[in-house]
Amino acid sequence: MSDKNPNNWPKLHNAAWPGLVGKGPDSEPPIDLETMLNLTAAAEVDGVKFDGIDLFLFDPHISIDSSDDDLKRLADQIRSKGLVVGSVVAPVWPPTGGGSAMGDASERQRFCEQVRKACRIARKLRELGVRPYGVVRIDSACGVDAWYADPAGNQKRIAETFRQACTIAEDFGEKLAAEGEICWGGMHSCKRMVELLEMVDRPNTLGFQADMAHTLHYLIGTNAPEDRILPEGFQWGDEAVFAEAYKKMTDALRPYTIDFHVAQNDATVKGSGSHDKTGRHCLADDPNGKLNIPREAGYWLRDASGQLTRKMRHLCWDGCMFPNEVMYKPQTWNNILAAMVAVRNAHGWSE
Repeated sequence: MSDKNPNNWPKLHNAAWPGLVGKGPDSEPPIDLETMLNLTAAAEVDGVKFDGIDLFLFDPHISIDSSDDDLKRLADQIRSKGLVVGSVVAPVWPPTGGGSAMGDASERQRFCEQVRKACRIARKLRELGVRPYGVVRIDSACGVDAWYADPAGNQKRIAETFRQACTIAEDFGEKLAAEGEICWGGMHSCKRMVELLEMVDRPNTLGFQADMAHTLHYLIGTNAPEDRILPEGFQWGDEAVFAEAYKKMTDALRPYTIDFHVAQNDATVKGSGSHDKTGRHCLADDPNGKLNIPREAGYWLRDASGQLTRKMRHLCWDGCMFPNEVMYKPQTWNNILAAMVAVRNAHGWSE
């Protein structure tokens, strides 16, 4: 800590999954985990470094079927970089071995099995002393168009699957966080996300993972025009109208929020495959970004009266689908870390 950077909580994490998401045979090669760890560990701003990294439990980074010995080697690898692990992503989607949460019995069983495997890894990393906090991330693993074929029935099935997943997580002493991302059916608007959390009704086990880039699209109703929060004809730059809408969204979702992604977005969409039409992540200093990152982060990290909630033990940067050329530049990660430090200076605390 220093006079310039007085807070040491929440801890600051990078994400490993930008090395995997959007990569592949129709794009660019994945960036291996060792490289992502090295890029994370090397970043530094005014003497502040990343404290840890959040992980995607999928090859080629981490096999969901990793043995205990594999996980010990992973823990040693991460610890050797001066980092810890926070939240982990369960590979619940059909292409990664899972299944739709609103699918048939077989699909939903595969979904829950991936949650079970992820929770086992998460618990093991805790036992190995390298994971002091964090959740297991899930989503509905189904598309929006398919969800609209039967909104009431599909929402009910997703809730049932999530309740099964909660029971699994409780057996491992883990908590689940559902990421509000507009490409996932039943989670594609603020209204539907709150509805789903209420239907599951397991507040001690299932919460919300807020991503600043994705939730911006809740405001403009990108995949749910009927649920948009900003008025039709809204003009970017109208800060009073934006603030009113942003407060309405965060007041609705903050009570459920247990995991938080700092991010930037330019109000456009991008994606490929199962991530088609999802919020486009921008670099922290992108001039087209619509978010004032420290200001908007405060809506999530402070309650309606402006008091710190102190619910999040760590913050994670989320930025997917950047070209490898950009990700290999050290300045990219220094700029991101600077944005994270600004958030913590504005809304953190010291212990």
